Amino acid sequence: MNTNSERALYVHVQLPGTLDTVPAALLKVERQHDGTYVGRFRYGDKYLERPGAMALDPFHLPLGREIHEFTRSKGIPGILRDAGPDAWGRRVIEHKLERAEADLDEIDYLLQGPQDGAGNLTFSNSVEPPSAKRNISRTHELAKLIQAAEALEEGRRVPRVLLEQIDTSLGGARAKATIEDHDRLWLGKFPEKRDPFNVPRAEHATLALARRAGLNVCHARLERIAPFDVLLVERFDRERVAGGDRRLGFASAHTVLDCEDSVLERSRWSYPLLADEVRRWSSDPRADCAELFRRMVFNAAISNTDDHPRNHALIYTAGGWRLSPAFDLLPAPAVSRDRRDLAMIVGDYGRSASVYNLLSQCGRFGLTPEAARGEISAITRTVESWREQFTACGIGGADLTRLASAFLPPNFSRETPE
Repeated sequence: MNTNSERALYVHVQLPGTLDTVPAALLKVERQHDGTYVGRFRYGDKYLERPGAMALDPFHLPLGREIHEFTRSKGIPGILRDAGPDAWGRRVIEHKLERAEADLDEIDYLLQGPQDGAGNLTFSNSVEPPSAKRNISRTHELAKLIQAAEALEEGRRVPRVLLEQIDTSLGGARAKATIEDHDRLWLGKFPEKRDPFNVPRAEHATLALARRAGLNVCHARLERIAPFDVLLVERFDRERVAGGDRRLGFASAHTVLDCEDSVLERSRWSYPLLADEVRRWSSDPRADCAELFRRMVFNAAISNTDDHPRNHALIYTAGGWRLSPAFDLLPAPAVSRDRRDLAMIVGDYGRSASVYNLLSQCGRFGLTPEAARGEISAITRTVESWREQFTACGIGGADLTRLASAFLPPNFSRETPE
């Protein structure tokens, strides 16, 4: 008996440089009798005829009338998955629908998510673009949003009106919400009871430290909601213009590398491979590859072991695809002082966060060994002042002590493999 089933959704895109959202493509996902999925994506003929029509993904979804098939990621193309909800948003949707994850398809998550996802894509059941966006929360509502997120974390029921306000399609497992303030859109990242230290304040300090180290970093600020801190990160995939918010295309490194979350895909979680892809995607590959190298070095110097591919991205600007500002930077204190590994491959010696490994494939980033050493030295000097920066950001006492082991651990400065 054939038990295959098929579902479909329309993909809409805000055309570059405009506020016009138009239907761009149709995605059909068929569930096979063996539980696997096949996704079939095709651009619409009218979209292809539009002046200024952009390829949603220039390499995996180039413009044309052919049908693109996907069997990985349950049939969902990566660039579409980037615009959908990640761990937190999926939890909110499950709570809102009162359905378990096993009862929902990937298309359900794309359709049920709010229209504030990363990038310039939205989804609907019809060829008509989605209706007007929901009301965005303001900073004066943060206290009740924190309470709602805490209730959800604890498994308690949350009123639907509050679920709508803490529902966000933006990535990550931490509780968060989209916030409007000072004519800008921000991602509000909330504290959690299980945090081992003041995570919002520590992330704010880390972003400031990265900026001092010469990295291109997203703009962020802290909002004090006594007794909590909330980190507000400005949406770099939005541009406020007369009449609304212009949306920029967004492609995670996960999509750029064409990989999955499975541990079987870890061989593609790689900075050198990402540098190779940046050279293909970027309109300024020399600058972006050098910037990527600096981020890899900074992550190694602060033991940011959560540097997986969804925490790197490219955005589509007026000049083409460029590496996005750095985001989700946080030191991770570790038990071991002998070895620190990043989430992504660094060089010839795997994921080891050590100088010898950082230098081993510097040419892939367009840097000579001498230039790469200069970048490492400059970042190291800045990171050496981390206590000063974190103290200036209001972190002290037990939190400083707890974080100390993350910065410039002994293995970082090693010039030769063990």
